[in-house]
Amino acid sequence: MPPINNPRLDHIKEIISIMPETPGVYQYFDKDSEIIYIGKAKNLKKRVSSYFSKVHESARTNRLVRNIYDLKYIVVNTEEDALNLENYMIKAHQPRYNVLLKDDKTYPWIVVKNEPYPRVFMTRQVVRDGSTYFGPYTNVKVVYALLELFRHIYKIRNCKLNLSPENLKWHKYKVCLQYHIKNCKGPCEALVSEEEYIRDIQEIKQILRGHTGELSDYLHNEMMTLASKLKFEEAAVVKQKYDMIENYRIKSSIVQPTLSNIDVYSYHEDDNDVYINYFHIIRGAIIQSYIFEYKKRIDDPKEEILAMGIAEMRERFKSPAKEILVPFEPALSLNDVIFTIPQRGDKKKLLDLAEKNIKQHKIDKLKKSEKLNPEQRAMRILKEIQDELGLPEPPIHIECFDNSNIQGSDPVAACVVFTKGVPDKKEYRKYLIKSVVGPDDYASMKEVVRRRYTKAIEEGTPLPSLILTDGGKGQMEVVRQVIEDELKLNIPIAGLAKDKKHRTSEMLFGFPPKVVGIKQGTQLFRLLEQIQSEVHRFAITFHKDRRSKSQVASALDSIKGIGETTKSALLKHFKSVKRIKEAPEEELAKVVGKAKAELIKKNLS
Repeated sequence: MPPINNPRLDHIKEIISIMPETPGVYQYFDKDSEIIYIGKAKNLKKRVSSYFSKVHESARTNRLVRNIYDLKYIVVNTEEDALNLENYMIKAHQPRYNVLLKDDKTYPWIVVKNEPYPRVFMTRQVVRDGSTYFGPYTNVKVVYALLELFRHIYKIRNCKLNLSPENLKWHKYKVCLQYHIKNCKGPCEALVSEEEYIRDIQEIKQILRGHTGELSDYLHNEMMTLASKLKFEEAAVVKQKYDMIENYRIKSSIVQPTLSNIDVYSYHEDDNDVYINYFHIIRGAIIQSYIFEYKKRIDDPKEEILAMGIAEMRERFKSPAKEILVPFEPALSLNDVIFTIPQRGDKKKLLDLAEKNIKQHKIDKLKKSEKLNPEQRAMRILKEIQDELGLPEPPIHIECFDNSNIQGSDPVAACVVFTKGVPDKKEYRKYLIKSVVGPDDYASMKEVVRRRYTKAIEEGTPLPSLILTDGGKGQMEVVRQVIEDELKLNIPIAGLAKDKKHRTSEMLFGFPPKVVGIKQGTQLFRLLEQIQSEVHRFAITFHKDRRSKSQVASALDSIKGIGETTKSALLKHFKSVKRIKEAPEEELAKVVGKAKAELIKKNLS
C-alpha cells in the first residue's frame, strides 16, 4: 500500500469513501486537470477503489494510477446506461489512457432520399434530412451490385431533377435517354404515378432491410393471382422481379432463413490492437457487416472492450437484435437481449465466419502496409526465420555459398549476400579454388568458408547473422567444422536441400540437422528459394566464364603471334571458342586486325 501521508492519494480516498455503490461512469484527471481516463462500473465505489488498493501487474495501469490527481463520477440507472455514457464521453474527450476506436474510414451507405419520386444512390455522408440510410457497407462492390439490381427490377430514376408537384404540373422537364432505353419509367413527365413509384421504393427498402423472403412470397402470390385472371403479360413482369429477387436471396443467404434478427461479434487481440467484427443477420443473410479496431492504452479486460464494441455498434446501427452471438461473455447486460456462445450448428458457423473476416482484414491491412513499406515486409519474413530457427535476432545479414565445377575442371565457388531480405550485389564474392585437386565439393566449401571468414576477422568486417549452404547435411557439417572448430565463431548455419528436380524442397537446421517445417508457396519459402537460385546462378555464371577463358586459352596458345591481349579481346567480343571458329575472317579482323585474323582462321579451321 502507498504511504498514507500522500496528499494526492488522501484526496482521492476521501472521494472514494463517499462514492455510491451504484452503476455509473468515472473520470480520472491528471495534475493539469486534463481527463486521462474514463470508465464505467456496475458498482462505482468497488470499481474505483480497486485501482488504488494494490500494485497492478500491468505497468501501464500502474502508470495511469500514478498520474491520477482527481476524479469525478456520474451516477446512472443501469449498467447499460453507464456503457452508453462511457462510450459517448470517450469519443468526446479521447483520453490518452482509454481504448480508442480507430475508425478513420468513411464507409458507403445506400440512401433512399426523402423527396418526391425518391432516388436511391450511394453516399458516404449521412445527412439528417428525413432520408433513410442503409449500411454502412465495408465492400463497395456490394453497394454497386444492389443499385444495379434495383435499376434492373424497378427502373428508378437516377437524375437530380426536382420533381415537385408544381414542376410536374407545369411540365418543366422532358424524359431523357434513360427512359427511351427502358432504364427509367419517366416520373419527370408523370408517366408513372407517385403511388406506383412509392410501392417500388417500399420493396427496395424491404430488400435493404434483408426481408427478401416476405417480398418474394408477396411477388409469388401476386404473380399467381395475375396468371389466374389470365393477365399473362403483367404476370410475366412480376415473374421477372420475383426471379431476380430469389436469385439475390439465394446468393446472400449464409445459414438457414430461420435465423433472423441476430447480431454476431467476433473478437481478436494483437498486441495493443483489438479487432471486432460485427454482422447483422436477417433471414439467414448478412445484411450489415463491419470491422472496427480499438487501440488499447492500458490492459483493459477483453470482456469490457467487447462490451464497448457492442454498445458502439448498437448505437451506430440502431440494431433491434434480441440475440447476440459472442465468443465469450461481455461485461454487459442488456434488457430483453440474450448473449449466446455457440458451440455447433449454424450459429457457430456465423461466429466462425466473423472470425474469418477478422483474419482476412488483418491480411489485407498487412498487404496494404507492406505495399507502402517494402522493408516492413522483408523484416516480417526475417522475423519468421528467427522464430522458426530460434535465433537471438532476425537474420538481417545472410550469406549463402555454392561450388561449381565439371569433373573437377576449373573449380570455383561463390558467396551471395542478402541484407534485410534483399540481394546486396556489391557484397557478392567469387572464389577460385586453390588448394583442392579434383571434384571435392566438401573440401572446396571448407577452403572458401575458411578464406572468407578468416579475412573478415582480420579486417574487422561484419559477420553474417546466418550462413546458408546450397546443400544438405554434409555441406552443413564442413561449414560447421570451419566456423566453430577452427575459427571459434558462433554463427547459425542452415542448409537448403533440393529435390530430384533440383528445386528447393526443405530447410535443415541444427546439429544433427533436422528439417524445419516451412510451407511451400509462402513468402518465407520464396525468399529461401530466391537465395538458393541466386547463389547457384552466380556460381554457374562465374564457372562458365572461367571455363570459356580456359578453352580460349588452350585453343589459341599454340598459335604463334597470339598473346594475352589478343586472347582477352577475342573472348570479350565472341564469348567462346566456338564463336571464334565460326566467325568470318572479316569479323575477326574488326577485333584483332587483318593479319592476326588470317592467322587465327588458318590455325582454327
